Amino acid sequence: MQRTVARGPYLDDPKDEQPKDRRRLAVLWRLLPLVRPHLWRFVLALLCLFAASSIMLVYPWAAKEAIDVGMRSTASRNLDLIVAAIIGVFLLNAVLVWLRSYTLSWLGERIVSDLRGMVFDRILTLPLSWFHERRTGELVGRLASDVTIVQGVVSSDLSISLRNGVQMLGALVLLFVIDVELTLLMLAIVPVTVITTIYFGRRIRRMTRAVQDELAKVSGQVQESIGAIGTVQSFVREGYEAQRYRGGVEHAFGMTLKLVRWRSWFFSTTMTAGYIGIALVIWLGGRRLIADQLTPGDLTSFFLYTFMVASALGDLANLWGSLQRAAGATDRLFAVIDTEPEIRDVATTTPLPPGKGALRLEHVSFAYPTRRAQPVLTDVSLAIAPGEVIAVVGPSGAGKSTILSLLYRFYDVDAGRILFEGVDVRELPLADLRRTLAMVAQEPVLFSGTIRNNIAYGAAHAASQAEVEAAARDAYAHDFIAGFPDGYDTLIGERGTKLSGGQKQRIALARAIIANPRVLILDEATSNLDAESEAAVQAALARLMQGRTTIIVAHRLSTVRDADRIVVLEDARIVEEGRHDELMARHGTYHRLVEHQLIADHRVAS
Repeated sequence: MQRTVARGPYLDDPKDEQPKDRRRLAVLWRLLPLVRPHLWRFVLALLCLFAASSIMLVYPWAAKEAIDVGMRSTASRNLDLIVAAIIGVFLLNAVLVWLRSYTLSWLGERIVSDLRGMVFDRILTLPLSWFHERRTGELVGRLASDVTIVQGVVSSDLSISLRNGVQMLGALVLLFVIDVELTLLMLAIVPVTVITTIYFGRRIRRMTRAVQDELAKVSGQVQESIGAIGTVQSFVREGYEAQRYRGGVEHAFGMTLKLVRWRSWFFSTTMTAGYIGIALVIWLGGRRLIADQLTPGDLTSFFLYTFMVASALGDLANLWGSLQRAAGATDRLFAVIDTEPEIRDVATTTPLPPGKGALRLEHVSFAYPTRRAQPVLTDVSLAIAPGEVIAVVGPSGAGKSTILSLLYRFYDVDAGRILFEGVDVRELPLADLRRTLAMVAQEPVLFSGTIRNNIAYGAAHAASQAEVEAAARDAYAHDFIAGFPDGYDTLIGERGTKLSGGQKQRIALARAIIANPRVLILDEATSNLDAESEAAVQAALARLMQGRTTIIVAHRLSTVRDADRIVVLEDARIVEEGRHDELMARHGTYHRLVEHQLIADHRVAS
């Protein structure tokens, strides 16, 4: 069976992250379905925007009338009426601007929140192989920065650009009404502005993308260092990590300075072109005023409309760069959303049959996608009866943990099949399959939060306090939990850092107990514990294993002596099966592993 690797953004090759030119801006249309459920808010925002932007066009006209009235008449009545009308328009505009700003901001925040949810929903369904190809810190950093970029565009930039677009078109129409020749002279600077925007925009876009990539790498370094802070400090590598981080920051700073220089040139060039155009307008407008071809009010309103157009053009030029950045960010986010999980339910699944945890591997072969030339399992067949305790042992790299990953369908087999309750696991609903399994690992993963939440995490339903306490008692964890001042509401810190190894292990056991699995998987569950903690955990395990199919993976062979059957893996194959005494009598691979373990234990003891 040929497998396809889930593809998406955030690969090592930055070319994979960039939207193609032909769809660089078109990808923003993919945000529209997120607007559809809130269409009435969007329509209200547009109406308020158009109304408020149109009202802004009244101000230059009011200034024209006020100046002309003031120069033609000594009475102030008409001027009073004009000013009163302006104040009334100001108040109406304030209401419209508030409605527009609030509604568009609400829509922007809603879209970004939905987008965050969509991305994270998809990430949670992607296979382990997808994450193995990416640095988690860089992925988180890029997702955060990309969402922030999109948020800026949909929350404010688009609102500003639409407002300026309406004002610019309205102002251009009124400029032609006032004086066609002056307007054409003013518009002569537009081609210069457009060419400048295109020329600088392409370079600024590339440099902005490079800065974002560099900052994402730095974010990845930070998370990696903090996540392994114990290792960093134990090897006294604080200085090295600090220097590595500062080096990345300084490199990003240098790239940012280059970007700032280009942006400064861009703004100064467009501004100079605009001022030259304004100077020409002043020159020609002054000549027309001297020749009585324009009134002072006409010239004043013309200047005000010109500044309105120039301001709108400047904002639209800035918007172009924002849209380019948002398009790249949106493309990367939707590339995650569009990624089809390699491991997923088939079109028609088979309901999970009742049973007690019968498992069978039939001629299973598997190699990891990144190491296709190195098979991890080759033609492995194994039958596990309901309630049987199976120990899987072997040297490192023999494929022990890989069998567990295949049972969970973190990967699918390359050849052969795995049957659970007589059904191929690929035909079962993935969620139902995984709910029947529970693993207690060598380094149990706990979540920051309370002890109660971590135990209840294993339940498929909202677990009651009584259920949580019952699971904790079965795991021999209730007594030490009750000894904490906050009991089950004790906060355990990130990854359970406030707990000892034995305490974390027993909470993980309680989490497995409350899941009530058909198959219990113990992956080196007691290898890192002291003698007292190991005794408590072993007692809890004995209770948990009763009546359940159990698979034990261990390097410390003393923990597998009492298994119903020991399966020995070597060189990707099963080479021996039997009970401890039988395998020792054969003097084969298992006997060799036990001898090596005994020698190692003796050296440690001495």
